[in-house]
Amino acid sequence: MTFQTDLFKGKTAVVTGGTQGIGAGIAQRFARLGARVVAGGIAPTDSQREALGPAVDVVELDVSDEASVAALVEKAGSIDMLINCAGMIRRGDELEIDVFERVIAVNLSGTMRVCAAAREPLKATGGTIVNTASMLSFFGGGLVPAYSASKGGIVQLTKSLAIAYAADGIRVNAVAPGWIATPLTQALQADDHRSQAILQRTPMKRWGQPDDVAQVVAFLCSRAAAFMTGAIVPVDGGYLVA
Repeated sequence: MTFQTDLFKGKTAVVTGGTQGIGAGIAQRFARLGARVVAGGIAPTDSQREALGPAVDVVELDVSDEASVAALVEKAGSIDMLINCAGMIRRGDELEIDVFERVIAVNLSGTMRVCAAAREPLKATGGTIVNTASMLSFFGGGLVPAYSASKGGIVQLTKSLAIAYAADGIRVNAVAPGWIATPLTQALQADDHRSQAILQRTPMKRWGQPDDVAQVVAFLCSRAAAFMTGAIVPVDGGYLVA
């Protein structure tokens, strides 16, 4: 255990996209650190609820729907930490404008919608926000122009909200995950050629795990990062610098 097990005791963490992948890893890590965790996801399944465990309160959430976001914030009540992980990718289809707009609506506008809805509760607690950027915040992806554009937007949104929310005592940072072993990357993991190409470029020579990201998010939400806001932290095994 990197952190004290009671690090977030008495605090509430809201994790969007918290029922699978990186979001689920963050929800589980924060629960282990003593937080009350509310995890939102699209149509959460019984198996997802079971995997997250009884310490995580799972709610249905569509970040592109204002009423759904409002219900999440009301359910959470007091909010100390907001982690935005809700996102989608449609490889090969994002050059179609309707698909492009849907991805932007979820990944970028959805993140802003949740931040805006949670601003007052976070102001009341002097809370913190961590958004989820990506390697594709820094370079393009020919098969995923909407995902890449949305994640580039997350970087600028994070920096802008860090300025806008500072007077409220709210810190806003982001993580930029690299190649993480999740359902989103399962097809790439299963493709030996693609997987080896990824590993050859990654200095640490392995796929990341959701908890690798969760540990950095925990740091950003802790008092150890009290003078950090507007930061974009890569968690990629060195992929971006290789």
